[in-house]
This record gives sequence, C-alpha cells and structure tokens, in this order.
Amino acid sequence: MSLDDHAEELASDLGVDKTEVKSDLENLVEYSVPVEEAKDSLRRKYGDGGGGGGGPTTKSIAEITTGDSNVTVTGTVLTVGKRSIRYQGNDNVIFEGEIADETGKISYTAWDDFGLQAGQTITAGNAGIREWEGEPELNLGESTTIGLADEDLDVDYPVGGDSGLAELEPGDRGINVEVTALEVETKTIDGRDGETDILSGILADETTRLPFTDWEPHEAITEGASIRLEDVFVREFRGAPSVNVSEFTTVAPLDRTVEPTDEAPRLAVRDAIESGGLFDVELVGNVIAVRDGSGLIERCPECGRVVQNGQCRTHGAVDGVDDLRIKAILDDGTGTVTAILDDELTEEIYGGDIEDAKDHAREEMDQEAVADDIRETLVGREFRVRGSLSVDEYGANLNARSFDETDDDPASRASDLLTEVRG
Repeated sequence: MSLDDHAEELASDLGVDKTEVKSDLENLVEYSVPVEEAKDSLRRKYGDGGGGGGGPTTKSIAEITTGDSNVTVTGTVLTVGKRSIRYQGNDNVIFEGEIADETGKISYTAWDDFGLQAGQTITAGNAGIREWEGEPELNLGESTTIGLADEDLDVDYPVGGDSGLAELEPGDRGINVEVTALEVETKTIDGRDGETDILSGILADETTRLPFTDWEPHEAITEGASIRLEDVFVREFRGAPSVNVSEFTTVAPLDRTVEPTDEAPRLAVRDAIESGGLFDVELVGNVIAVRDGSGLIERCPECGRVVQNGQCRTHGAVDGVDDLRIKAILDDGTGTVTAILDDELTEEIYGGDIEDAKDHAREEMDQEAVADDIRETLVGREFRVRGSLSVDEYGANLNARSFDETDDDPASRASDLLTEVRG
C-alpha cells in the first residue's frame, strides 16, 4: 500500500482532511518512523474516530507522556541542530535539539524552519508528540505555532550546546565542541549518492577521546589541528558515542591548543558495563581465565571472521589466514569483562610472533599449545587494560589498546585483607 493510500484510509477512519493527515504521515515516515507506528501516532493526535479529538492541552514538560497527541508547551530552547535526511529520493532539512522548562527537558524535531535560536523562550502551540527511543519527543510541523514567551524561564540546564566530549551521549544534537583532531583518515564509502569520500578518526579534549565521522569533509579538520565544531550530532558506534560532522557544521581553527588528555577514566567493571559502552576506558582486574578461541587462530581472508575447521560462517570453505589473539576474562570483584588483545599485544604476552606460534603448535602437535602457554602466563595475575568497551546481548568486550601487569603482589594483598578482616 502506498503512503497516499495509507493517508486516505486514515483520513477516512478519523473523519479529517486527507491533505493534513498525509502531510503529518510523510513527516513521521521521513524521520524513519514505521508506517503503522506513524498511523497509531496520528490516531492519538486526531482522536480515533473523533473527527479531530479536541484542541491541544497545555502542559509542563515533565507532564508530557508518549500517550499525548498534541500539546502546548512553553520552554527555553537549549540547542538547535540542523540536518539533512533523505526520503523517497528527496533531500529534506530538519531542525532538532532540546527544550527545557523548570520541570525538565525534552527533545524536539522541527519539520519547518521556525527560526529557533538557543536561549529563546518560546510557546509551541499544537505540537505533536511521538515516541523516540522510549521517551516523548515534540514534533513541530505545519500545524504548530511558535511564539516568543512574555517572560524568560529559570531553567537548570546549560543553553547553547557547548560541551566536553565526556558529557556527550548518543542522541545529542546541536552540540558544540572544542577539540584536537588526533587521527584523521580519508575513506571512500558507498553512500546514498554512490561512492563518497568521508573523514574519520579520533577527536580529543581535556576530558576524553571519541571517534568522529565527517560526512562532508572540511579542510580545517587535519591531524593535530585544534578546532571548534559547531552543530554536531552524536550517534552510537560500537556501543560508544561518536561525533558526527555534517554539511551544516561550522568548523573553525582555534587560537589556542586543546591539550588532549593522556589518561582514560578508570572505572570499576560494573560501572563501565552500566554505562552501555565507552570509547576510551581503563579497567583493572585479575585474569581469571583465557577463553577458547585464543592463541593461534585462522581468519577468513574476505571478512576477517575466525574460521572453524576451514569454514567461514559467511563465505563457506576458505583458506584461512593465520593470526594471534587473546580473549582474557578480567574480574575486579564488581563484574567481569572479556579483554580482546590483537596480534601485536598477543605477541608481547606470548613472547613470539605467528611463525613462532606455528612452530610451537607443530612441535606439540596441538594448536591449543599456544593458548595453554598464554593461560599459564596470564591467569591469576592483575592487569591494567585500556581500550574501547562495547556491551550487547552477548556480554561486555573490551578491545584493548594497552595491556600491562600492575605492581600488585597477590601475597601482600592477601595479607592486607587478613589484617583488615581481623582488625
């Protein structure tokens, strides 16, 4: 069924004008809302079979729920982001950010240019409500009226979007950051208009480091440059926030040097896991086991996945490429995480390269001999691991960038613990 047919059916059911329903339906679908969910949202907006369902209700932000259809709300604009999306082959510009009052804050998407500016206190009349990642969001469209409020509000949120990297969360929009570009790489991807060049790499400030993608490469983003980025949005990448630079982002050199932090935040394993994912974190704990699939392994030459018995799950029978890897289970008493070490870190732990490992396996006539040696080296000792943490339904994995033994003495630690218990 076409979108036009959906709109006609919905307008007939609700007893309202098809043109308005179609416009609202197109706006929601443009923002990647599934058609049936969009129709349910419009049924709530117009009142199921009620021929309009009454006017909007005036509410504070804390009172707004995903069950509301349309509201009138007064709030201070915290951030204003601008982004291009594509629907049915056409590029559309939307505006998005957050609005707050004394009771809380809420995200918004504006399908028209209302001239919103950070710091304005506005009254949005007949604003639609949709559910976005489980939370209500204001939708400002053709039927919405925007006016400046008579008085400013005292809101307990920063206005303007300036932020440190450590404060960013997926979903943030209209954000400004001052950073140093630590790593910058040009990549060619298969974009929506065919092959497209983008920039990717790592940004850093005094608080942390995060990955970035520049979808419209800016000349000012070069390795080592200290720059101000105005109007970026944040997505999740491998469980951690990622800064996205668009065609609407302003990039300007700074007259100061942003000193990138050399330290990663050190967290307890439990706290790190509860964060949902971190690009740069340091964990300290004891290796309690080395998992199967460690040591000398084979990878698919096409996709890089581990090959089992000459079979890749994606490409079938392949001639595997030899590699080294460690998957060590780290426990700090609050939780466990799997630290994954690449070939370089594994060589340091094992004390040899891939050729040495192959010779070892042939001598022992057992490929597991390499992993067994690694287990004897690691298990029971305490390590400091720094890397990127991802958390999903399969567990928590830390892709290690460094892996160093601490100065911890198990005997001394046990003695201190006994002293404390007897104390």
